[in-house]
Amino acid sequence: MERSVVSPSENAESFVEIGFAKTNLTIVKEFVLGILGGAFIAFAAQGSNVAIHTIGSVGLSKTLAGALFATGLMMVVVSGAELFTGNSLIVISCLQKKSKWVSMFRNWLFVYLGNFAGSLLIAYFVLHSGQLGFSEGLLGGYTIKIAAYKTGLSFESAFFMGILCNWLVCIAIWMASASKDIAGKILAIFFPIWLFITSGFEHSVANMYYIPAGILAKANEEFAKAAISLGVSAEQIANLNWGTLFTKNLIPVTLGNIVGGAFFVGTIYWFVYLKKGKSAQ
Repeated sequence: MERSVVSPSENAESFVEIGFAKTNLTIVKEFVLGILGGAFIAFAAQGSNVAIHTIGSVGLSKTLAGALFATGLMMVVVSGAELFTGNSLIVISCLQKKSKWVSMFRNWLFVYLGNFAGSLLIAYFVLHSGQLGFSEGLLGGYTIKIAAYKTGLSFESAFFMGILCNWLVCIAIWMASASKDIAGKILAIFFPIWLFITSGFEHSVANMYYIPAGILAKANEEFAKAAISLGVSAEQIANLNWGTLFTKNLIPVTLGNIVGGAFFVGTIYWFVYLKKGKSAQ
């Protein structure tokens, strides 16, 4: 009877080839697949906001959001889109000298740009769909509230929450890769992603939707008033802009995501299962 999962050492070997395949995509394909990856994560972020924008309990709202948000990574993994955070695991292929470091960094760059473009596209579509007007503009206010919180983090906090986030995201991808069927992949993805969202950790690609959506929403007076009714100050709204998107969030969170995925998952599993050709079963 064929096994439904592969061993950790076999899984590590598969990531050598997966990384090689990713680094051999053309720039155009990296970017286009990155757009899809960013859009799928943005859909998950948008749907999560809709589900929880009227829930007062932080714990309950995050728990529900996590259950929905996992759909984003499921779409990325099963459909074959590209996600910057998951591509931290290309480091395994580079450490094994199958892929070139420069090719990994090129992949990261163009997938990241594609993720950003895809996220912005969904944020623009959501704004013009009128969806943010749900609950008499409360969804728009909640969207601003989430974005204002994320651009109000300290560099240290954003960095470490980025590490914790992508450690879990890459573990989800690692476990999904070990499964040979779609049902197993979906279950492997669901629980770590549910955990990271419930914990409130920071994901750079998700924030490419959350924060721009808030920036676009704050231009609407009704949404801005709704945000204030939710406890967001006028100063927080003023500090929510395209500059703070990067300086207060994307830069530290992205750096943290790289450490969480490339080191705590990729490098450690390479060291345990692949270094010097030795394999621990």
